[in-house]
Amino acid sequence: MFEAILLTVITASTPLVIAALGELVTERAGVLNLGVEGMMIMGAVCAFAATQMTGSPYIGILAGILGGGAFSLLFGFLTLTLVANQVATGLALTILGLGLSGQLGEAFVGQPGIKLQPIVFPLLSDIPFFGRVLFRQDLTFYLSMALVVGINWFLFKSRAGLKMRAIGDNHASAHALGINVIRTRYLAVMFGGACAGLAGAQLSLVYTPQWVENMSAGRGWIALALVVFASWRPWRVLAGGYLFGAVTIGQLHAQAFGIGIPSQFLSALPYAATIVVLIIISHNRRTTLINTPASLGKPFVPDR
Repeated sequence: MFEAILLTVITASTPLVIAALGELVTERAGVLNLGVEGMMIMGAVCAFAATQMTGSPYIGILAGILGGGAFSLLFGFLTLTLVANQVATGLALTILGLGLSGQLGEAFVGQPGIKLQPIVFPLLSDIPFFGRVLFRQDLTFYLSMALVVGINWFLFKSRAGLKMRAIGDNHASAHALGINVIRTRYLAVMFGGACAGLAGAQLSLVYTPQWVENMSAGRGWIALALVVFASWRPWRVLAGGYLFGAVTIGQLHAQAFGIGIPSQFLSALPYAATIVVLIIISHNRRTTLINTPASLGKPFVPDR
């Protein structure tokens, strides 16, 4: 019983972790992208459509990444090239993504999906409990783990990561040192969009292998909150993602067991938990100010 619940928690947590990691990199470069929800849902519809047309969920995964990345390029062009307000642009792209995905996915409503099958490691997958939990998972789970390790190394161990963090902390000083701020931010935004697209692909190919309008269901907003919850640290994103995933699955099991609590309250529990966490974090202003990129959300126009 516990093993089955843990497996569902992993499946529910994976898209949150992936999307939050992408947004973490974007924000470390000083860009606030509130369009994660729109990029996730675009990744979901692109992945499902490509899978239905080709019969290959792996092509679907690639399509989801490209869909989220293409949407992030639009965000980058508006905010980095045209210097539009990042908050307003992100909100607008979320609304656009929700509407456009509904239009693109209309033909796929009700069609049975093709599920991304787990990767089975011989012998290791036969280990009691840990074998099925760790060595019989789908590709997106292993990618999420690789992203945590890779992003942590990139940000805190590599020269390129140091430059990115310098841009996020003070883009004017970074520019004065000869660092190409706009190019770095474009790459960070594209990476964040690709991760959001991958998270969306996981929703339509693994979590619920079908297309349902608005199936992201606010997970993009939870991913944004996770970045703050994690204080812009990749390992904390992993822990936070699984915490929120456990809350999501917990409320589903609570409804299944017939606990005498209104189902509407239980359904709202993950989002209520997000609000509570943000309130708790806001009380520790010193820690928040130390870890927040100082140039986050601030426009940058290079000297001509």
